[in-house]
Amino acid sequence: MSLLQSNTLFLCLCFSSFLFSLSTQEKQNEPFSLFFPLKTVRLGSSRNASTTFRDSLVSKYRKNTRPKTASYNYKLSFQYSMALIVSLPVGTPPQTQEMVLDTGSQLSWIKCHMKALKKFPPTAPFDPSRSSTFSVLPCTHPICKPRVPDFTLPTTCDQNRFCHYSYFYADGTFAEGNLVREKFTFSRSVTTPPFILGCAKDPSDTNGILGMNLGRLSFASQAKINKFSYCVPTRQTKPGSLPTGSFYLGNNPNSHWFKYVDLLTFPKGQRAPNLDPLAFTLPMQGIRLGTQKLNIPPAVFRPDPSGSGQTMIDSGSDFTFLVDEAYNALREEIVRRVGLKMKRGYVYAGVTDMCFQGADTTEIGRLVGDMVFEFDKGVEIVAPKERILADVGGGIHCLAIGRSNMLGAASNIIGNFHQQNLWVEFDLVRRKVGFGKADCRRSV
Repeated sequence: MSLLQSNTLFLCLCFSSFLFSLSTQEKQNEPFSLFFPLKTVRLGSSRNASTTFRDSLVSKYRKNTRPKTASYNYKLSFQYSMALIVSLPVGTPPQTQEMVLDTGSQLSWIKCHMKALKKFPPTAPFDPSRSSTFSVLPCTHPICKPRVPDFTLPTTCDQNRFCHYSYFYADGTFAEGNLVREKFTFSRSVTTPPFILGCAKDPSDTNGILGMNLGRLSFASQAKINKFSYCVPTRQTKPGSLPTGSFYLGNNPNSHWFKYVDLLTFPKGQRAPNLDPLAFTLPMQGIRLGTQKLNIPPAVFRPDPSGSGQTMIDSGSDFTFLVDEAYNALREEIVRRVGLKMKRGYVYAGVTDMCFQGADTTEIGRLVGDMVFEFDKGVEIVAPKERILADVGGGIHCLAIGRSNMLGAASNIIGNFHQQNLWVEFDLVRRKVGFGKADCRRSV
């Protein structure tokens, strides 16, 4: 499932432009490749920026157009949200929808409404009546049956005999609606196959979800994408500073210098109460502060028979979360190094008590050192000492690591805070994750 946290725990990646080059195949079941520049915006930015595609994209669209090899350049603007947001063209003709890019979720869903609007703003929910490729799944569809092995989302049959879903996320967000079929229309010649997603009938300020895990109903699986990758830019606190990052669907031209680790995989049908077999599970070995490796047994980062200890990489989580044994060992060392500077009796968002108020963050970083997450094959994720603290407001800075049990989870989760200035590539065919250091404001 997606471990989405409270709004204050999200990094927002928003697009200022949408530039991709792609090659389509005549057969729908072959993969395609897309590239998206991303933009990170500060908290409090406007939520009303236009996300409209170029008029030519819609006006040139015709039904039953046969795919051709082509190259397109699109430019979009993106609005602020307290999450990692992508804006994607859904339906025929396309309607721009904002979705949380979430490697911890399977089901993708969009905000929907069933009443036609006289004026259709670019940030409005999806209007099914305007799409010629939209259809609702009936209750008789196999995915609507209970106990589908790799799709555990609760489904029921509504009064119209349509398949209804409902789901609570870890932060208390509730999503419900109908399961539907729809395609993503990137241009007149480039579309995804029609696939199953949720159509949320009670849209609030919550964005939809772009589910990207290993499940057969994720966007990546249904759109037949072999690889995807993103590069998270560093956070900026200055007003008006909008650094850009990148998001690829398909091959990444930078990948020749990435370092890869094999994902941990689990037999089909394996069941454990605390295991998510569809997550991207990394073979983590330990944590280092500077040159000192913390005294944490490697087994703490691997799933035990109950599934506890699984280490996942999740774009839907801002902070990184550790199981108690790992968190306590890290906190003990942080207290030893900078304990007198910590804000006593303070717990941020109920998940972390390693926070500082009015302290010199540069000095704290120097005393703590670089934070390094170690994986198999010598692969590392390095959070430099200059960027180990997150500004949570009110003059308070916290180590961007929380206790996972406060989420009701028994897993370790590498959040996007610790993926800054790093290419992260998910190779779905070879079952690997690749990492490459980069200046994500300049990477293409």
